[in-house]
Amino acid sequence: MRFVALGDSFSEGVGDRVGGTWRGWGALLADGLAGPGRRVEFVNLAVSGALSGDVAEDQAPRAAALRPDLASVVVGVNDTLRHTFDIGLFARRLDRVLGTLDAAGAVLLTACLPDPGRMLGLPGPLARPLARRRTSVNAVVHALSARYAAVHLHLAEPAWTTDRALWSADRLHPGERGHRAVAGAFHRLLAERGIARGPAPSPEASEPPPTRAETAFWLATAGTGWVLRRSRDLLPQLLLLAGEELLHRAGGTGTGPLDARAETALAEALAATMGE
Repeated sequence: MRFVALGDSFSEGVGDRVGGTWRGWGALLADGLAGPGRRVEFVNLAVSGALSGDVAEDQAPRAAALRPDLASVVVGVNDTLRHTFDIGLFARRLDRVLGTLDAAGAVLLTACLPDPGRMLGLPGPLARPLARRRTSVNAVVHALSARYAAVHLHLAEPAWTTDRALWSADRLHPGERGHRAVAGAFHRLLAERGIARGPAPSPEASEPPPTRAETAFWLATAGTGWVLRRSRDLLPQLLLLAGEELLHRAGGTGTGPLDARAETALAEALAATMGE
């Protein structure tokens, strides 16, 4: 049985370091897929920072060539953090990826996204634009997951987002417990379909949690680098979006027009992608 993971840092395994390398929920899940007389090959194509375009143009063709039995596609958070965000383009790309893998005979795994503004504790004018984008992305993921009968995990639910013990110091990636929880949740869903035949991944961490010093070092090095890279791209756009929020509130219209604009763009994206 061949299991291929596509996506960004979430599927690459960032936050779950073992022996100096990222492991992640995909590897943990793979260990629980094999039953008696069956071997599982796990191939992780996910790359930190990947956009939906990267998955569609690079990862999906490579994955399809491997003829996977199982393929996970979790992408979108980096799209929402770019000034180039376009829900229609995201929908077309994700549809192409899932369609390609479905045609290759793979059972698909998908997940929706937690709200990055809420996870990071951003103030309202900064958080609301990201929340709108996340809501649109999740709506597309839900619709396409249903179209392709994907095994879908609702990572946007409060049970995932409010338990800080599941998340790493950067508040955007799961820690080891979080990756184990994701692997366990997917295992349960796959077991219901008769696909996962091995033991479920343990929910208990096998590695000691990072010390305060290690966490501070990560935030001062890799974490700072991430913020600087995103700030060059996202921050100017996010400030413009926040300014638009404040102007609408000052003008007495509230966020209604902004919400309506996002809903219209989403409806057009779904209509174009789903053929409605």
